[in-house]
Parts: sequence; C-alpha cells; structure tokens
Amino acid sequence: MLEIRSLSTEPPSGWKEEEGKKLTKKYMSEIERLQNILMAEQQRSLLIILQGMDASGKDSTVKKVLSVMNPIGMRVYPFKKPTELEMSHDFLWRIHQVVPPKGIVHIFNRSHYEDVLIQRVHKWIDEDTVAERFRHINNFERLLTDNGTTIVKCFLHISPEMQLKRLNERTLDPEKYWKHNQNDYEERKFWDSYMNCYEDVLNQCNQIPWQVIPCDNKRYKEYLVAKVVMEALQDMQLRFPPLKRN
Repeated sequence: MLEIRSLSTEPPSGWKEEEGKKLTKKYMSEIERLQNILMAEQQRSLLIILQGMDASGKDSTVKKVLSVMNPIGMRVYPFKKPTELEMSHDFLWRIHQVVPPKGIVHIFNRSHYEDVLIQRVHKWIDEDTVAERFRHINNFERLLTDNGTTIVKCFLHISPEMQLKRLNERTLDPEKYWKHNQNDYEERKFWDSYMNCYEDVLNQCNQIPWQVIPCDNKRYKEYLVAKVVMEALQDMQLRFPPLKRN
C-alpha cells in the first residue's frame, strides 16, 4: 500500500539540475514530435491528469512543459467548483463531455478526482458515496482506455512548508497577485485530511498507475512530467498513416 507521508517531495540525492534541464528539453522535443504523429494517425488519444494541492505547480507544468505541443491538437481544461447545471447531473457528466477525441491530447488541471477529495474532506458526501465514486471512476477510466485513450495520472507531491512559501510569494510579487486566494490558506488547515484522501485515491484508483511527482524543486518536477508524458506517447507506438491513393 502506498503511503504518501513516506514519499519524498524532494529530488533524489545526486540529482543534477543542469543535466536535468537538458534532458527535459530533449523529452519536450520528443513530445512535440510524437504529438504530431498522434494528430496525423487519428486512431488514439492522450489524457493527462494533473492533481495536487494548491501551489503544487499544475499551471506551471502546463506552461513550462506541455505547451510545447501543437495547440491545434491539444486542449487544457481546468476544473473549478461545479456549476448549478453540472451539479444537476452525475459527477462524471462534466468530465465525459471533454475527454479527448482520437488524435487529440487533453490536459485536466484538476479533474474528476476533486469529487472524492475536497467533497470528502469537507464531508459534503458520505463514505458510502466515496466508495461508490471510486468504483465509477475506475469503470470510467477503463471505458476511456478501451476506447483508445492513454491516460497519464500525475500527483504533484508538495510539502506543506514549500506550499506555504509559494502561497506567501503570491502576496509579495506583483506579477503573482492575481494567483492569490485567501481561501488557499484556509484549505491548508485540512492538510492531514487531504493527505489521507489522496492516499486513498492513489491506492483505490490505481488500475492506471499514478505517477507521484515530487515538486518542491520545480526543475525536477518538469523533468519527471516530461519524461512520463514522453514515455506514454512512445508506448503508443505511433505511426504516420500511409499515403492515400485514389
């Protein structure tokens, strides 16, 4: 059983940042090349799920690593508080509408997992509903996989100390004022509850394995995300389609 508190949020000893930056660029170049083939082939799709606490680097991961992809074949969907319309449907309704069609990459900045995280932490749903949603999530992801979608799930693992540092930076740097949300400090009070819920998610919804990404060091986070996304595309064994002749 995976225990979050036993997992480091720091790079391993021996990590060399300059070497890591070079590898990240290499991996990003390969992502760009392979996404082009994915678009041309139009047989499969890629879904990248980014989950993590506030300030764990979800936005910057999209900006620094995944934006290398051709925007014609890539979409990013941030999931906020459900709207009144979305709340009138089942919890996967808003998710299913934006899964990637063949040939396309979709990135979820937060995802359907919010419905077994924040809602559980604040006890807006009971434990029977949580267990039921775990089952539905596993079936949902199996459906997508069976339909040709490769799913990459990244848990961006940040320490409470680093999170506080980054949240405070948002109140000191004018270029980051727009990111500041006082409620982020309130959510920190539930840190232990969030870790317990994340631990359950990583263990109960692991038919498609989670990639735990230590992210106290931004460069190491970028390196790992680039690596896992590149490897997912490589494993798809993509091929350009043959020339069509009349």
